[in-house]
Amino acid sequence: MKKVVSVFAFLVIGISVFAQTKWSVDPVHSVVGFSLKHLSISEVTGNFKKFEGSYTVSKADLSDLKTTFSIDASSANTGSDQRDGHLKSDDFFNTEKYPNLKFESTSFKKVKGNNYLLAGKLTIRDVTKDVTFKVVYGGSAKDPWGNTKSGFSATTVINRFDYNIKYDATGLAVGKDVTLNLNLEFVQGK
Repeated sequence: MKKVVSVFAFLVIGISVFAQTKWSVDPVHSVVGFSLKHLSISEVTGNFKKFEGSYTVSKADLSDLKTTFSIDASSANTGSDQRDGHLKSDDFFNTEKYPNLKFESTSFKKVKGNNYLLAGKLTIRDVTKDVTFKVVYGGSAKDPWGNTKSGFSATTVINRFDYNIKYDATGLAVGKDVTLNLNLEFVQGK
């Protein structure tokens, strides 16, 4: 009988968590990072300080999850003012002409356990390409203030040349492959 009650309680909690379908990113508890090779011998890492995103879902198995995300390209932070300024130039993001990086999902598929594949369209500068993120769903929980939160980590690798970022066309000083690492916490809308 205890097992039946436990299963029932789990289902009720799961249904109530997903009854409200709009979730918005909590930027205070989230990081949008990137890394790439420098001189083929080390990694340079950075993050974006300003971003927003949300997802909608109505099924507890997350099979109908849809997400959109926007990143302020001028908020790139690598710990070097000179390098951060260079990233804003036409050599990289050209933030004056293309202020945001954007992502819109096209599918969210379970692989196994809490592992998923998130496919979608990533736009950087004036180029939109299909990308797939490996996602780990961390679950959901209530914070001390009664807000329901959910957590995800997502990773993909893109070729910067695919997005018209042509600085150092040899790829020897600045690597061509950029790893995007997102650790995101979302808050359920009320």
